[in-house]
Amino acid sequence: MIAAMQKVLILGGTTFDHIVHLTELPVPVSQTIHKAPFFEATGSTGSGKALHLTKLGVPNILYSVLGNDSYGQQIIQYLQAQGVDLVYDFDPAGTERHINIMDTNGNRISMFVTQSSEKVDFDQSKMQRYLSDTDIIVINIIGYCKQFIPLINLYNKPVWTDLHDYDGINPYHQPFIDCAQFIHLSSDNLPDYRPLMERLIAQGKEIVICTHGKQGATALTKDGTWYVQPALKGFPLLDANGAGDGFFAGFLFGHLHQLPVQTCLQLGAIAAAYCITSAQLVYEALEESFLLAEHHRLYGEDFNIAAITGH
Repeated sequence: MIAAMQKVLILGGTTFDHIVHLTELPVPVSQTIHKAPFFEATGSTGSGKALHLTKLGVPNILYSVLGNDSYGQQIIQYLQAQGVDLVYDFDPAGTERHINIMDTNGNRISMFVTQSSEKVDFDQSKMQRYLSDTDIIVINIIGYCKQFIPLINLYNKPVWTDLHDYDGINPYHQPFIDCAQFIHLSSDNLPDYRPLMERLIAQGKEIVICTHGKQGATALTKDGTWYVQPALKGFPLLDANGAGDGFFAGFLFGHLHQLPVQTCLQLGAIAAAYCITSAQLVYEALEESFLLAEHHRLYGEDFNIAAITGH
Protein backbone atom coordinates (compact mmCIF):
# COMPACT_ATOMS: atom_id res chain seq x y z
CA MET A 1 0.00 0.00 0.00
CA ILE A 2 1.02 3.60 -0.58
CA ALA A 3 2.19 5.59 2.43
CA ALA A 4 -0.62 7.62 3.99
CA MET A 5 1.21 10.87 3.32
CA GLN A 6 0.87 10.36 -0.43
CA LYS A 7 -2.61 11.81 -0.75
CA VAL A 8 -4.15 13.07 -3.98
CA LEU A 9 -6.68 15.91 -4.20
CA ILE A 10 -8.81 15.77 -7.35
CA LEU A 11 -10.55 19.00 -8.24
CA GLY A 12 -13.66 18.92 -10.38
CA GLY A 13 -15.57 16.64 -12.62
CA THR A 14 -18.79 14.79 -11.79
CA THR A 15 -21.71 14.47 -14.19
CA PHE A 16 -24.78 12.34 -14.69
CA ASP A 17 -24.52 10.66 -18.09
CA HIS A 18 -27.14 9.19 -20.38
CA ILE A 19 -25.19 6.75 -22.54
CA VAL A 20 -26.58 5.44 -25.84
CA HIS A 21 -24.92 2.61 -27.75
CA LEU A 22 -25.24 2.35 -31.54
CA THR A 23 -23.53 0.16 -34.10
CA GLU A 24 -22.19 3.29 -35.76
CA LEU A 25 -22.47 7.00 -35.10
CA PRO A 26 -25.36 8.71 -36.94
CA VAL A 27 -24.64 10.51 -40.20
CA PRO A 28 -25.62 14.20 -40.30
CA VAL A 29 -29.05 13.76 -41.91
CA SER A 30 -32.58 13.47 -40.54
CA GLN A 31 -33.28 9.90 -39.50
CA THR A 32 -35.11 7.71 -37.00
CA ILE A 33 -33.17 5.12 -35.03
CA HIS A 34 -35.49 2.37 -33.84
CA LYS A 35 -33.11 0.49 -31.56
CA ALA A 36 -30.80 2.44 -29.27
CA PRO A 37 -29.87 0.61 -26.06
CA PHE A 38 -28.97 3.01 -23.29
CA PHE A 39 -28.12 3.21 -19.61
CA GLU A 40 -27.46 5.95 -17.08
CA ALA A 41 -24.35 6.29 -14.95
CA THR A 42 -22.13 8.66 -13.02
CA GLY A 43 -19.66 10.23 -15.39
CA SER A 44 -16.93 12.81 -15.97
CA THR A 45 -13.23 12.92 -15.48
CA GLY A 46 -13.07 13.59 -11.74
CA SER A 47 -15.30 10.61 -11.02
CA GLY A 48 -13.23 8.39 -13.31
CA LYS A 49 -9.91 9.33 -11.73
CA ALA A 50 -11.23 9.03 -8.17
CA LEU A 51 -12.83 5.63 -8.80
CA HIS A 52 -9.64 4.21 -10.30
CA LEU A 53 -7.33 5.62 -7.62
CA THR A 54 -9.66 4.44 -4.85
CA LYS A 55 -9.69 0.89 -6.19
CA LEU A 56 -5.89 1.00 -6.46
CA GLY A 57 -5.56 1.97 -2.81
CA VAL A 58 -4.34 5.51 -3.46
CA PRO A 59 -5.67 7.88 -0.76
CA ASN A 60 -7.60 10.64 -2.49
CA ILE A 61 -10.32 13.21 -2.06
CA LEU A 62 -12.60 14.27 -4.90
CA TYR A 63 -13.98 17.80 -4.68
CA SER A 64 -16.79 18.52 -7.08
CA VAL A 65 -19.85 20.63 -7.71
CA LEU A 66 -23.25 19.14 -8.41
CA GLY A 67 -26.90 20.00 -8.17
CA ASN A 68 -29.12 19.51 -5.17
CA ASP A 69 -31.39 17.36 -7.32
CA SER A 70 -32.10 13.71 -8.06
CA TYR A 71 -29.14 13.44 -10.45
CA GLY A 72 -26.75 14.88 -7.88
CA GLN A 73 -28.07 12.54 -5.20
CA GLN A 74 -27.50 9.53 -7.47
CA ILE A 75 -23.91 10.64 -8.07
CA ILE A 76 -23.30 11.07 -4.33
CA GLN A 77 -24.79 7.69 -3.48
CA TYR A 78 -22.86 5.86 -6.21
CA LEU A 79 -19.45 7.39 -5.48
CA GLN A 80 -19.81 6.94 -1.74
CA ALA A 81 -20.89 3.32 -2.23
CA GLN A 82 -17.67 2.79 -4.21
CA GLY A 83 -15.60 4.15 -1.33
CA VAL A 84 -14.76 7.49 -2.92
CA ASP A 85 -14.06 10.27 -0.42
CA LEU A 86 -16.33 12.86 -2.03
CA VAL A 87 -16.71 16.45 -0.83
CA TYR A 88 -18.94 18.81 -2.74
CA ASP A 89 -20.79 22.06 -3.00
CA PHE A 90 -24.20 22.49 -4.55
CA ASP A 91 -24.54 24.38 -7.82
CA PRO A 92 -27.71 26.47 -8.31
CA ALA A 93 -27.50 25.54 -12.02
CA GLY A 94 -28.12 21.89 -11.12
CA THR A 95 -26.15 18.77 -11.92
CA GLU A 96 -24.24 18.79 -15.19
CA ARG A 97 -25.60 16.12 -17.53
CA HIS A 98 -24.26 14.65 -20.75
CA ILE A 99 -25.69 12.49 -23.50
CA ASN A 100 -22.94 10.25 -24.87
CA ILE A 101 -23.60 8.38 -28.10
CA MET A 102 -21.11 5.52 -28.44
CA ASP A 103 -20.40 3.22 -31.39
CA THR A 104 -18.92 -0.28 -31.41
CA ASN A 105 -15.43 1.11 -32.11
CA GLY A 106 -15.41 3.32 -29.02
CA ASN A 107 -16.05 6.56 -30.91
CA ARG A 108 -18.24 9.07 -29.13
CA ILE A 109 -20.46 12.07 -29.63
CA SER A 110 -20.84 13.88 -26.30
CA MET A 111 -23.57 16.48 -25.80
CA PHE A 112 -23.71 18.74 -22.76
CA VAL A 113 -27.44 19.09 -22.07
CA THR A 114 -26.80 21.04 -18.86
CA GLN A 115 -23.56 22.61 -17.62
CA SER A 116 -22.05 23.51 -14.27
CA SER A 117 -21.72 27.17 -13.37
CA GLU A 118 -18.44 28.85 -14.28
CA LYS A 119 -18.14 30.17 -10.72
CA VAL A 120 -19.45 28.62 -7.53
CA ASP A 121 -19.56 29.70 -3.92
CA PHE A 122 -17.05 27.66 -1.96
CA ASP A 123 -15.56 27.78 1.51
CA GLN A 124 -12.07 29.18 0.95
CA SER A 125 -10.76 28.11 4.36
CA LYS A 126 -12.01 24.57 3.75
CA MET A 127 -10.38 24.47 0.32
CA GLN A 128 -7.14 25.69 1.87
CA ARG A 129 -7.27 22.79 4.32
CA TYR A 130 -7.71 20.33 1.45
CA LEU A 131 -4.78 21.86 -0.41
CA SER A 132 -2.58 21.90 2.67
CA ASP A 133 -3.40 18.29 3.57
CA THR A 134 -2.48 16.80 0.20
CA ASP A 135 0.71 15.84 -1.61
CA ILE A 136 -0.46 15.90 -5.22
CA ILE A 137 -3.14 18.07 -6.80
CA VAL A 138 -5.06 17.00 -9.89
CA ILE A 139 -6.98 19.86 -11.47
CA ASN A 140 -9.47 18.98 -14.17
CA ILE A 141 -10.37 21.40 -16.95
CA ILE A 142 -13.80 22.21 -15.54
CA GLY A 143 -14.82 25.87 -15.73
CA TYR A 144 -15.34 26.38 -12.01
CA CYS A 145 -11.90 24.90 -11.25
CA LYS A 146 -10.22 28.00 -12.68
CA GLN A 147 -11.15 29.94 -9.56
CA PHE A 148 -9.04 27.53 -7.47
CA ILE A 149 -5.81 28.22 -9.40
CA PRO A 150 -4.75 31.30 -7.38
CA LEU A 151 -5.11 29.20 -4.21
CA ILE A 152 -3.20 26.28 -5.73
CA ASN A 153 -0.35 28.61 -6.63
CA LEU A 154 0.13 29.44 -2.95
CA TYR A 155 1.18 25.85 -2.21
CA ASN A 156 4.35 24.16 -3.34
CA LYS A 157 2.63 20.95 -4.42
CA PRO A 158 3.03 18.95 -7.64
CA VAL A 159 0.07 19.70 -9.92
CA TRP A 160 -1.25 17.35 -12.60
CA THR A 161 -3.82 18.24 -15.23
CA ASP A 162 -5.60 16.39 -18.01
CA LEU A 163 -6.16 18.52 -21.11
CA HIS A 164 -8.19 15.82 -22.91
CA ASP A 165 -8.58 16.69 -26.63
CA TYR A 166 -6.63 19.97 -26.50
CA ASP A 167 -5.78 21.27 -29.97
CA GLY A 168 -2.61 23.08 -28.94
CA ILE A 169 -4.01 26.61 -29.33
CA ASN A 170 -7.33 26.91 -27.48
CA PRO A 171 -6.78 29.67 -24.87
CA TYR A 172 -9.29 28.05 -22.48
CA HIS A 173 -6.67 25.47 -21.45
CA GLN A 174 -3.82 27.90 -20.76
CA PRO A 175 -4.52 28.59 -17.06
CA PHE A 176 -4.51 24.84 -16.39
CA ILE A 177 -1.28 24.40 -18.35
CA ASP A 178 0.38 27.27 -16.49
CA CYS A 179 -0.32 25.88 -13.02
CA ALA A 180 0.63 22.24 -13.72
CA GLN A 181 3.99 20.48 -13.96
CA PHE A 182 2.57 17.14 -15.17
CA ILE A 183 0.43 17.17 -18.31
CA HIS A 184 -1.84 14.49 -19.75
CA LEU A 185 -3.67 14.99 -23.03
CA SER A 186 -4.89 13.05 -26.04
CA SER A 187 -3.93 13.39 -29.69
CA ASP A 188 -7.56 13.44 -30.91
CA ASN A 189 -7.13 17.01 -32.16
CA LEU A 190 -3.36 16.84 -32.58
CA PRO A 191 -2.27 14.97 -35.70
CA ASP A 192 1.26 16.28 -35.05
CA TYR A 193 1.47 16.01 -31.27
CA ARG A 194 5.24 15.79 -30.71
CA PRO A 195 6.02 19.49 -31.31
CA LEU A 196 3.44 20.46 -28.70
CA MET A 197 4.88 17.98 -26.20
CA GLU A 198 8.35 19.41 -26.82
CA ARG A 199 7.04 22.94 -26.38
CA LEU A 200 5.45 22.06 -23.05
CA ILE A 201 8.67 20.46 -21.80
CA ALA A 202 10.57 23.58 -22.91
CA GLN A 203 8.18 25.58 -20.71
CA GLY A 204 9.44 23.65 -17.68
CA LYS A 205 7.00 20.75 -17.40
CA GLU A 206 8.25 17.58 -15.70
CA ILE A 207 6.54 15.12 -18.02
CA VAL A 208 3.96 15.19 -20.81
CA ILE A 209 1.89 12.10 -21.61
CA CYS A 210 -0.18 11.93 -24.79
CA THR A 211 -2.66 9.10 -25.37
CA HIS A 212 -3.74 7.92 -28.82
CA GLY A 213 -6.66 5.57 -28.16
CA LYS A 214 -6.09 2.31 -30.00
CA GLN A 215 -2.62 3.53 -31.01
CA GLY A 216 -1.28 3.58 -27.46
CA ALA A 217 0.51 6.48 -25.79
CA THR A 218 3.67 8.58 -25.90
CA ALA A 219 5.52 10.30 -23.07
CA LEU A 220 8.28 12.91 -23.00
CA THR A 221 10.27 13.69 -19.85
CA LYS A 222 12.13 16.87 -18.94
CA ASP A 223 15.46 15.25 -19.81
CA GLY A 224 14.27 14.87 -23.42
CA THR A 225 13.65 11.11 -23.32
CA TRP A 226 10.76 9.77 -25.43
CA TYR A 227 8.74 6.71 -24.44
CA VAL A 228 6.26 4.82 -26.61
CA GLN A 229 3.60 2.48 -25.23
CA PRO A 230 1.46 0.32 -27.56
CA ALA A 231 -2.19 -0.15 -26.67
CA LEU A 232 -3.17 -3.58 -25.39
CA LYS A 233 -5.15 -5.77 -27.77
CA GLY A 234 -7.78 -8.45 -27.24
CA PHE A 235 -9.93 -6.68 -24.64
CA PRO A 236 -13.62 -6.72 -25.62
CA LEU A 237 -15.08 -3.24 -25.92
CA LEU A 238 -18.24 -2.71 -23.89
CA ASP A 239 -17.95 1.01 -23.13
CA ALA A 240 -14.96 3.32 -23.61
CA ASN A 241 -16.07 5.96 -21.09
CA GLY A 242 -13.46 6.30 -18.35
CA ALA A 243 -10.60 4.67 -20.24
CA GLY A 244 -8.57 7.88 -20.37
CA ASP A 245 -9.03 8.39 -16.64
CA GLY A 246 -7.99 4.78 -16.09
CA PHE A 247 -4.79 5.43 -18.02
CA PHE A 248 -4.17 8.60 -16.00
CA ALA A 249 -4.71 6.78 -12.69
CA GLY A 250 -2.61 3.76 -13.66
CA PHE A 251 0.26 6.03 -14.65
CA LEU A 252 -0.07 8.09 -11.46
CA PHE A 253 -0.16 4.90 -9.38
CA GLY A 254 3.18 3.87 -10.86
CA HIS A 255 4.61 7.36 -10.42
CA LEU A 256 3.64 7.40 -6.73
CA HIS A 257 5.48 4.10 -6.33
CA GLN A 258 8.57 5.57 -8.00
CA LEU A 259 8.42 3.12 -10.90
CA PRO A 260 10.12 3.81 -14.25
CA VAL A 261 8.21 5.88 -16.80
CA GLN A 262 7.80 2.93 -19.15
CA THR A 263 6.32 0.85 -16.35
CA CYS A 264 3.95 3.69 -15.47
CA LEU A 265 2.79 3.75 -19.09
CA GLN A 266 2.25 0.00 -19.03
CA LEU A 267 0.18 0.23 -15.84
CA GLY A 268 -1.88 2.98 -17.43
CA ALA A 269 -2.45 0.84 -20.51
CA ILE A 270 -3.64 -2.08 -18.37
CA ALA A 271 -6.09 0.03 -16.38
CA ALA A 272 -7.47 1.56 -19.59
CA ALA A 273 -7.78 -1.82 -21.31
CA TYR A 274 -9.83 -3.31 -18.50
CA CYS A 275 -11.93 -0.16 -18.19
CA ILE A 276 -13.37 -0.61 -21.69
CA THR A 277 -14.69 -4.05 -20.70
CA SER A 278 -16.98 -2.48 -18.07
CA ALA A 279 -20.18 -0.46 -18.42
CA GLN A 280 -19.02 1.70 -15.51
CA LEU A 281 -16.18 4.23 -15.38
CA VAL A 282 -13.87 1.66 -13.75
CA TYR A 283 -13.34 -2.09 -14.04
CA GLU A 284 -15.11 -3.63 -11.07
CA ALA A 285 -12.31 -6.05 -10.10
CA LEU A 286 -9.51 -3.50 -10.34
CA GLU A 287 -7.21 -3.33 -7.32
CA GLU A 288 -3.49 -3.02 -6.67
CA SER A 289 -2.76 -6.76 -6.60
CA PHE A 290 -4.77 -7.31 -9.78
CA LEU A 291 -2.96 -4.52 -11.63
CA LEU A 292 0.47 -5.81 -10.60
CA ALA A 293 -0.44 -9.42 -11.45
CA GLU A 294 -1.60 -8.36 -14.90
CA HIS A 295 1.58 -6.37 -15.39
CA HIS A 296 3.61 -9.47 -14.55
CA ARG A 297 1.49 -11.60 -16.92
CA LEU A 298 1.74 -9.16 -19.82
CA TYR A 299 5.28 -7.86 -19.42
CA GLY A 300 7.04 -10.53 -17.37
CA GLU A 301 8.32 -7.98 -14.89
CA ASP A 302 8.07 -8.79 -11.21
CA PHE A 303 8.71 -6.03 -8.70
CA ASN A 304 8.00 -5.62 -5.02
CA ILE A 305 6.12 -2.39 -4.38
CA ALA A 306 7.01 -2.47 -0.68
CA ALA A 307 10.71 -2.87 -1.46
CA ILE A 308 10.68 0.00 -3.96
CA THR A 309 8.86 2.50 -1.78
CA GLY A 310 10.17 1.33 1.60
CA HIS A 311 6.65 0.66 2.93
